[in-house]
Amino acid sequence: MNQITLHRGDLPAGLDFGPVVAVDTEAMGLNPVRDHLTLVQLSSGDGTAHLVQLTRDFNCPNLKALLTDPKTLKLFHFARFDITMMQRWMGITCAPIWCTKIASRLSRTYTDRHGLKDVAREVAGIDLSKAQQSSDWGAAELTDAQLQYAASDVLYLHQIKAGLEAMLVREGRMELAEACFGFLPVRARLDLAGWADEDIFAHS
Repeated sequence: MNQITLHRGDLPAGLDFGPVVAVDTEAMGLNPVRDHLTLVQLSSGDGTAHLVQLTRDFNCPNLKALLTDPKTLKLFHFARFDITMMQRWMGITCAPIWCTKIASRLSRTYTDRHGLKDVAREVAGIDLSKAQQSSDWGAAELTDAQLQYAASDVLYLHQIKAGLEAMLVREGRMELAEACFGFLPVRARLDLAGWADEDIFAHS
């Protein structure tokens, strides 16, 4: 049985997530300039999830320390969005990073279905519900359904990473994936600076 703990404002001091922590975020929308960050979810991959409901002053030193710790790998699905939101609202650069969506695009080239639900089903045999994805994440009291949904986005990422990592190694694309992961903080800066929809590497 998975365990979910909700923290208001910040993580308590002393929690140990190990060398790899799965991370996800919820926000009031998909526009990082307009829509503020509301929730950060974390899991060490052991069946427990810690959810931090953020205050609008983003005074969360313990959470920020974890997300910027160079010794802790932060594991995301579609890290580009999450770390852009963290740069915009928490004022931090989250690193180092591993992104299962990028890993899926580089390894699962036989499909165009790289959303977490599809990747989780194929790689880890997990059927995730996305029913609460568009709910009100700024509510003072989150529902049990919201908490379960938020936790599910991090509880299985370690398992998914293991499957995708094996595929990347098999296809000889691990080094390329790691280079992409390293570029993500710069990609987030470009998004916030106004180049979210423009490919600066394109010829025209």
